[in-house]
Order: sequence, then C-alpha cells, then structure tokens
Amino acid sequence: MARAGLNAERLTLAGAELADEVGFEQVTVSALARQFDVKVASLYSHLKNSQDLRTRIALLALEELADRGAAALAGRAGKDALAALANVYRDYAHEHPGRYAAAQLRLDPEAAAASAGSRHAQMTRAILRGYELEEPDQTHAVRLLGSFFHGYVTLEMGGGFSHSAPDTQETWTRMMDALDALLRNWPAV
Repeated sequence: MARAGLNAERLTLAGAELADEVGFEQVTVSALARQFDVKVASLYSHLKNSQDLRTRIALLALEELADRGAAALAGRAGKDALAALANVYRDYAHEHPGRYAAAQLRLDPEAAAASAGSRHAQMTRAILRGYELEEPDQTHAVRLLGSFFHGYVTLEMGGGFSHSAPDTQETWTRMMDALDALLRNWPAV
C-alpha cells in the first residue's frame, strides 16, 4: 500500500530539493526514503529505481529552466535576449546547484524526447535568428553558446574565479559583449 501523500511528483520535487542540498550525485531512493522516514521498498510503488528518480529530477530541471528562459526572452531581441537567456542559466545554477547538475544528465532517447530539451534549443535558435545566422553556422553557434554558458557557470561555481580580480559579474558582462560581437560578425567559411 502506498504511503499517504507520497507520489512520483512529490518524490521528484523532494529529490530535487535534496540534490540542491547535498549534490545531485548523492540523490538515491535510499536517501529519499530516509528523508521521508519510510522503507526504501515503499518508494518503489512510485519510482522504478535511483536512475528513474535522477531522470525525473533532470526532466524537472529542464522544464524549470525552459520556463524561466521563455519568460526572460519575452519581448527581447539581440544582445538583450542573449544576456537574458545566459543569466537564466547562471542564476538557476547558483540558486539550484543540484538541479542544474541534473539538467546535464544524459537522458535515454525516450526521456530526451519527452524533455524540455528541445525548448532550450528553440529558444537559442530564436535568439540567433536576430543575428541572421543560417545553417550550419546556427548549429555551431548553438553549441558555442551552450558550451560557454555551462563552462563559465561550472568554473564559477567550482571556485575557479574566486581568488582573482576582476569580479566575476564584470567578466560575465564583458563576455556577453564579446559573444554579441562574435555573433554579429560570425566568421565566413
């Protein structure tokens, strides 16, 4: 019999909160069972296993990021849109480090197809239309932006810039300027 009040959605949200507290790699069905003070077996009526829980957290994080991105991009174009989307990723990573890590999880094809991942690509491509990039340059630029956002945030959160000047926000702002200039002057092949 399922414990009253427990369902896959509640367990996923609790797992996401746990990920933000202790790190995504530490989230397991066992850890979640301890949090709810229930036996592990009682959660298996809602979750298949720890990988299922981790996938659900990843899907939640991708959805949350996509929703924030869509809201931030509304009515924006060019550099303003570029910075808005970049800030969504950076802010989310700082606010929800475990969920951000979950969003990087490699999903199986079925889960990936059901995820908000395609919304992320669509938002990035919408920004790039303002820079008049055609294929295959647009795909190259999508990859560049994803690598930039994730790389900078990962280094920043790992303390990679904490002991040097200038301030990381100043660097982030300057890098948005540089990305905008690069996208406006994309190199011809």
